[in-house]
Amino acid sequence: MLSFLFSLIPSLPSWLLFEISPVDNVLQGVVGACGISVLCNLLRIHVFIEANRIENDNGCEGKSKPRTDNRRWLPEAFQFWILTGILALVGSRVASLVVLEFCLRAISARITTGADSHDGYTEKLLVQCQFSVGCALSCSLNFLHKEAPHRWMSLLLVTALSWYLASQCSRLYQHVKSLFHLHSSQRYCGICIGLFTSGSSILPYLCCLLILIFTVAATAALTSINQQFASAGEAVRFWTPLTICYTLLVMYMQEDQQRQPISQTTLQTVVVRLGGLLLLMLMVGQWADMLHIVICFLGEAICLIPTEDLLDAIESGTPDFQQNRASRRNRRYLKHNKDE
Repeated sequence: MLSFLFSLIPSLPSWLLFEISPVDNVLQGVVGACGISVLCNLLRIHVFIEANRIENDNGCEGKSKPRTDNRRWLPEAFQFWILTGILALVGSRVASLVVLEFCLRAISARITTGADSHDGYTEKLLVQCQFSVGCALSCSLNFLHKEAPHRWMSLLLVTALSWYLASQCSRLYQHVKSLFHLHSSQRYCGICIGLFTSGSSILPYLCCLLILIFTVAATAALTSINQQFASAGEAVRFWTPLTICYTLLVMYMQEDQQRQPISQTTLQTVVVRLGGLLLLMLMVGQWADMLHIVICFLGEAICLIPTEDLLDAIESGTPDFQQNRASRRNRRYLKHNKDE
């Protein structure tokens, strides 16, 4: 009787089903959301310390200076679990395409802008890559644990470590935001003194870490996507229009961003990027890919809208940031020559 009743329930289309176990998808989503949280909190710490350093160097205490807004557009815990659900729903194929798209955009921007990129470019790029970082971590885990006999145990361990790291970074940002100015001036907090003396190294370490993450993720993405093609001709038909169209699109977006403030063009860039990817998937993709790209729109918005204050702080403080870094480099150079 029960089997007859269950036979009457319509089954879901194959393209709506999970590629792997739902538990594994959720664990990968948690790891990706933790990576986004770590990146965002460390960026906020970097901007806060740079602003405080500028205030001390210029003696402008109490005056207007670039700071991130303490108001939250979305509660942090709620944002975290929404991102977890979105990253769990996005398939490995679309996550791979998001990773490769960001790698192409970053490399193209590096080539076109040169070694001396415009002010605040690195910080702005790190803010814009938040959702791509989550996709990179999810894509890498899916590739590294593919067909593993105890996949869920490995993912559970990675999830626990990621959760611990994200919680520590969140606590560090709350501590810096509340007590950094007092502790750095009174010189009795080891954490704040360490950040005050060597906080400028946060950004280089973040860049090195993200280069490593996206190198692994790009390798995993290329391997995973190419395994889905039956022949080399099918792979060429997929990659040729994707590469040509996206290269032209990236060049157009970079020219447009240089003409307008970054805070006004961030969401427009997301719409153009994912809209172009959606059109390409209409030609060479599957129905599941188009659904996952629509979900990516929501993920990008959840990451970028709460960090608009961070983009504004970076853009408003960019000249001071660059001047402060140049003065520190000059002091180190003079000190090195004096020691010699």
